[in-house]
This record gives sequence, structure tokens and C-alpha cells, in this order.
Amino acid sequence: MTKPIIYEYDAGITCVDAMYIHTGFAACYLMIHEGRAAFLDTGTGNTVPYLLEVLKNKNLPIEAVDYVIPTHVHLDHAGGAGLLMSKLPNAKLIIHPRGARHMIDPQKLIAGATAVYGSENFKNNFGEVVPIDEDRVIIAEDLDEHSLAGRKLVFIDTPGHARHHFCIYDEMTEGFFTGDTFGLSYRELDGADGAFIMPTTTPVQFDPDAWQDSLTKMLNYSPKNMYLTHFGRVTEIDRLASDLRKDVQHYADVAQNLATSTNREEKILNALNEYLQKRLSEREINLDIDKFLQFLKPDLELNTAGLEVWLQRLEKAA
Repeated sequence: MTKPIIYEYDAGITCVDAMYIHTGFAACYLMIHEGRAAFLDTGTGNTVPYLLEVLKNKNLPIEAVDYVIPTHVHLDHAGGAGLLMSKLPNAKLIIHPRGARHMIDPQKLIAGATAVYGSENFKNNFGEVVPIDEDRVIIAEDLDEHSLAGRKLVFIDTPGHARHHFCIYDEMTEGFFTGDTFGLSYRELDGADGAFIMPTTTPVQFDPDAWQDSLTKMLNYSPKNMYLTHFGRVTEIDRLASDLRKDVQHYADVAQNLATSTNREEKILNALNEYLQKRLSEREINLDIDKFLQFLKPDLELNTAGLEVWLQRLEKAA
């Protein structure tokens, strides 16, 4: 195992690279307060050794971890939760009501991901997915509060990317742990004009109206920090939120405008690629746009697949 890659923030927050796909792609967060700890998002089963190593390096015993908190049950966020919990004797899982059953019995998650990736790629990408005993699971409804050694965490129901998604507001840092609700912002695209952000409309529960409402709920807290799973902390909240809102609407418009086209999934992908190329060309940063379009290709392909599922859902409802 290579050495964990970490980024230290203030107020006891450590960003840990999940080592999923490549470095700088997915993160987990360790929060330490008054000698107690919580993990927010867990990465995959392959991530767990890195998380345990970070605890060890901080001289924090496994018994000090009170909570494991996936923002939602997509496997790059929650795939390692069960295995991690098996190593943490005192930890409780806090999870969205719609996600709890998938953590208790992850067979549907495993089957769905295996169907997409194949069994060998599933194992390579996600490692071991372990069920969690129901008596160790805490369901967090909208606006529920939980305390980490007196540090208040507020759980906000935030559908749009997924219906089983919440974000966690940390009063101490005035920040949210956002999972995928505040989009993707890779540090390689930071420039003189700040961070770059884009949505993640992966299958299967994209809902643009719900997403806009979720952003409004979060912004009502006037947050100063957003801790993204993909990737790291961003602080230019108003500008990034405005950009993200525009992108969510643009993605929905692109999909609906092409809804009656032949080969529409291919055309949606091409339209998103052109839009992203335009956005990247406006960046105040010296970058090879073709290189970064290739870097972002997996995200665009997943986004396109999610938009296709959304269109199919609209068609069934019509």
C-alpha cells in the first residue's frame, strides 16, 4: 500500500484521497473533535486501509471513531462503509432514510455495479462491499442533528443527484460536506479565476428541479466552505453555486432539446463535450484543453447516461 495522500484543513478536518480511479478524483474526510472522530464518505473497500492508516498516523485509536457517514450510497462514496465499520468497534453509521436498506443489505448495489462494470472490474474498482448490522445504523431525516463530542452536525436532505443523498452542515466551520450535490471541482482545473465546477448527473436519479431546490437549502445557511468528494474544499461559494445552477439547467435543456433525436445519447454526449470545451476555453489557466477533455471523459459519459435515464423516466411519466 502506498502512503495515504492527505490535505489538512482547519478545525480538525483532514481530506484523505480515496485512491479511486486516480489520485485527486475522490476524497473522504476525517473529522476529529475533542478526541472523537467521524469519517464523512468512505470511498471504496480499497480505500479502507488508507483511512485506518491515517487514524494510526494521528495516534487516534479505532475506538475513538463514533460515526461513519456516507453522503449517499453510490459506491465511490459508501462502498467501503461496511468494511470500515467492521474495523471500528464503536462506530455507528449515519445514513439517509432511502439509503439505509442498501447498507444493511448491499446485494442490489453490488449487482447493479457488477452489471455495469463486470465482476473483475467491480472487484478492482470497489473491493469488498460488506453489509452493516441494522442495530449499528442511524437514519438521519431532514434537519436531524447529531453531535460529535459536542460539535453539531446538521443533516440536510438534498436530492437532485440522488434521492438517497444528504449533505452535512458543520456549524464549527460553517461548511457543508456535499458529496455530489455541489458538483465536481478538480484541483487540476484551478486557475487565476479560481476553481472550476460542473455537475455530476450520473444514473439513475437526476432531477434538475430538486437539485436547484437543494442548492437553495444549502445556500440559506450562508456557508463559507464546501467539502466536495470530487475533490477537496472550495470557498468561492456564491460564484461556484451560480455556475453550478447554470450547468444543471443547461444539461437538462440539452437533454430535452435532443429528446426526439435519433442517436440522442451520442448527440447529448457531443453537446456536453462542446459545452465543456467552451467553458474550459474561458478559463484563466494555461491548460491543454484536449488533455482535460480526455481527463473528464468518464464524467461526461456518466453524465450523459444519467440524462438518458432521466429522459426515459420523463417519457414514462408522460
